[in-house]
Amino acid sequence: LFAGAAQVLRLPSNISPFDEALLLDERGDARAEEAYQRAIENGDGVADAFCNLGIIKSKEGLTAKAFDCFTKSLEYEPRHAESHYNLGNLYFEEGDLRLARMHYVLAAQVEPDFPNVYFNLGLVAALSLDFPTALNALKKYKSLASLDEGRKADELLENLQRSMSAKR
Repeated sequence: LFAGAAQVLRLPSNISPFDEALLLDERGDARAEEAYQRAIENGDGVADAFCNLGIIKSKEGLTAKAFDCFTKSLEYEPRHAESHYNLGNLYFEEGDLRLARMHYVLAAQVEPDFPNVYFNLGLVAALSLDFPTALNALKKYKSLASLDEGRKADELLENLQRSMSAKR
């Protein structure tokens, strides 16, 4: 019935290079990195593509390359909340609480309804012994997070309140 060699046809697609990369990334496909690079070359979702590349590099343990990707994302979109958040995470992992805090604050200013940024800001503030800021950040986290997620902050909030009471 089908004589001769089979031929695979590539059908035209209406999906953008960035969306293609995102689909590959969500599936854990290693081709996502190359697809994000194509999106960047095509000017499609450049800030998001650099940010997602940064996440990939971070997961691979390539911290310097992750920093580079997140900062390139911010070159294209200085108010890219996710890039600020991820830079905050990298600085936190590197032990630079001052820069971690700065990026968490910037992320919160750009996207004030992003719960995780407040949780991380609360941790950084607590580690910096700035208990009032930590308390406020964790309360804000609790107000934005689901009930289950909000419970994560309860113990931390109780410990902070005890620490604040002990300092008085």
